[in-house]
Order: sequence, then structure tokens, then C-alpha cells
Amino acid sequence: ADGAARLPAPVVFLTNAGNCLRSAKAQELSRALGLQVPPEQVILSHSPLQLFSQFHQRCMLVAGQGPVEENAHNLGFKHVVTIEALRKAYPLLDMVDQSRRPKELPPPTTGFPTIEGVILFGEPVRWETSLQLITDVLLSNGNPGAELQDVPYPHLPILACNMDLLWMAEAKMPRFGHGTFLLCLENIYKKVTGRELKYEALIGKPSPVTYRYAQYLIQQQAEKQGWKTPIRRLYAVGDNPMSDIYGANLYNNYLKSAQQNQVQAGVKRSPQAAIPQTEVSLELRNDCNNSVESCESILVCTGVYRHNANIPKKTEPHTMETVFHGHRDFCFDPSLVEASYIVQDVDDAVQLAFKKENWS
Repeated sequence: ADGAARLPAPVVFLTNAGNCLRSAKAQELSRALGLQVPPEQVILSHSPLQLFSQFHQRCMLVAGQGPVEENAHNLGFKHVVTIEALRKAYPLLDMVDQSRRPKELPPPTTGFPTIEGVILFGEPVRWETSLQLITDVLLSNGNPGAELQDVPYPHLPILACNMDLLWMAEAKMPRFGHGTFLLCLENIYKKVTGRELKYEALIGKPSPVTYRYAQYLIQQQAEKQGWKTPIRRLYAVGDNPMSDIYGANLYNNYLKSAQQNQVQAGVKRSPQAAIPQTEVSLELRNDCNNSVESCESILVCTGVYRHNANIPKKTEPHTMETVFHGHRDFCFDPSLVEASYIVQDVDDAVQLAFKKENWS
């Protein structure tokens, strides 16, 4: 796609995928669209971690699959330990699979670094191993070889990417996503300690941190292209009411309330994810020169959501009964899954945005 056209307006592609490199996703998009999509226009579930520089020097345990170490290094993390490396260093911790248990007592582990935080990139392969070892690290304050005295609380910081409970693959029924893994970890931690697992950040759609990062990249592109007028409106196009539309509407609430200086719109007022992530990365409070006023959500009918003309008019009670598949730390407000506009496909969505902005 080298000689391919560039897009005239600043655009970013948001995905909750995370078990690949940003450059690989950009190539995949370039091929599919016949456009030149550079990596800077792609946001994976973990891309906003670039902004979390206060953790970049810490020794972080990384969990997930795919190139987790490379992803962590590309995001700015200098010292990372994988679940696999931790398993090898402490062979007595991973006890579920009998075929992997050490046959004789291994020598005590020496010289292994103290872990200072955890990054959950996406669903791992052996859940029992990751759930056990992450819990060990949290309970031991980063020294899983040590004997337990008291449970440290608050526990080490956790940065989690992609909270989708389910996702659609080739199977007829949805598959477990990383949100399901997080649900397991949260419940195990609570059952074992009696306390709530807390996240320093929850990122990926529908988190406002992700939309904030998208805005940041869009503003950078506009600057690069020599745009003089500040960007006032963002248009978010997606096919999933529960992540794309919910996220765009939630961010729209943030933008509105940032103008009134209350940052907490739409997220449970609890010591959960709301406070650190809004305060740390959104920086909306201090961002007086933030020109963006709104984020309009546009739902397309070519994916998860199918527009059906035969649905009876009375859909209201149905919306209220919907099982909330969103994350524990996001409250379910039915109005947040209602798009500003519903159109057939992405082409229609782009035309609509151009029309609303008076672009020819």
C-alpha cells in the first residue's frame, strides 16, 4: 500500500485487539482498505499505556499472549518479567498441571527482581497458571518466593487492557474475552483476601482513557497536516453498542463535564478505576486549551449490531432488561448504549460526518 492514498481528515482506528504489534495491525488495515495506514493511526487496547510513564521504570509482570515483551518495550516499559519467566524462577508455584510439576525439590531461587506492578495485556493461554501466579505476586507484594505475613493492601498497581467479556469469532456462540479473565481474577482475589481488586487503569474501549488517547493522536495529525482551526467534534464509528457506542458516549459525557469541571461522569463513584484513570491520564481538569467539545457516536449495521426493521416499536423495556456485559467498574446506564446516529455502514458514517461538518 506504499503509493496508496492518505485520508484527508485525521483519523484513528481503535481496536480492543492487543496480542499483536501495532505495525502488524497497521499493515493488515492498509491491505484491507487499500489505504496507507501508518502505525500512529492505530490504537490497540494497550497503546495508551505510553502515557503511563510513571510505571515505565518499574519492574512489571506482563500477562497475555503474543509478543507481550516486545509490546511492553515499545510502550516504554524498561523492565518486564513474563509469567513464563516467573514460572521458571519459582517452579513450585505452578501446581495444577501434574505433568509440569518438578520431580525433585528445586534449589531456592536467588537474584530474581522484586515485581513492582502488573500489566494484563489480554487473555492468556493457561488461565490457571496466570491466575495463580498473578495472585501470588499480589499477595506477596512482588516477592512470590517469600512466606506470607499479612496481605498487603492496597496491592501492587494493575494496568489492564481490554475488558471485553465476550467476542465473536468463527463459532456460532461468542467466545470468552479478556473481561472474563479479569472477572476470574477479581473474584479469586476477593474470595481469598476479602478485599476488592483495584485497577490503576482499565484501558481499551469503552474506557475514556482510550478515547482521550484517540483525541490526542487526532490532534497531533491535524497539527502535522497544518490545520489551523481547532478540532471541536470527534465522530466515533463502531458496530458494538456495548463497547464502541458506550465508550464514545461516556467520553462525550467527560468532555461535557470537563467543561463544568466534574470529571466523574458515568463511572461509578468508587475507589475503583474511576479516580486514578481519570486523574492520571485524562488530565481534562488541567487541560484548559482542550478545544474538543463533543464526541458523536455513529452505529453501523455491518457487525455485532444488526438493524432489524421488523423489531416492534416497544424496545424500551427490552433495553432495560439487557444483561450488562460491561466491566464491574463501569455502571450500566442504558442511555450510553444509544448511538447519536445509526447508519448502514462505515461509508455512510463518513458521509454523515462530512455532511455535518459541511465538507464537500
